[in-house]
Amino acid sequence: MPAGTLYRGREGMWSWVAHRVTGVLIFFFLFVHVLDTALVRVSPEAYDDVVATYKTPIVACLEYGLVAAILFHALNGLRVIAVDFWSKGPRYQKQMLWTVVGVWVVLMAGAVYPVLGHAAAELFGK
Repeated sequence: MPAGTLYRGREGMWSWVAHRVTGVLIFFFLFVHVLDTALVRVSPEAYDDVVATYKTPIVACLEYGLVAAILFHALNGLRVIAVDFWSKGPRYQKQMLWTVVGVWVVLMAGAVYPVLGHAAAELFGK
């Protein structure tokens, strides 16, 4: 670590980075979603073609990534609120982050079948 820098690379910094990255990814998804939904007014056939491309296993993996981003962003947002508005929040921010990560892992494990089940069935058969 260079002398004189404030960067420490600890849990708080990485959660800050992950929160910003997931926020940008969610914004990008919403932007694309609005554009492809607006396509239905321009050309319903083109809209149907675009929606058909969304039913591929690759897009299912991207959807799983979207679920991961939304869940982490939401859970970490609750942690940020607790750190900001709870008087003991800063003292317990590291423990709260690991709790968020644990809850996130459990929820993501539970989302594997509902989100990726169709893609797995398409790739490997029923």
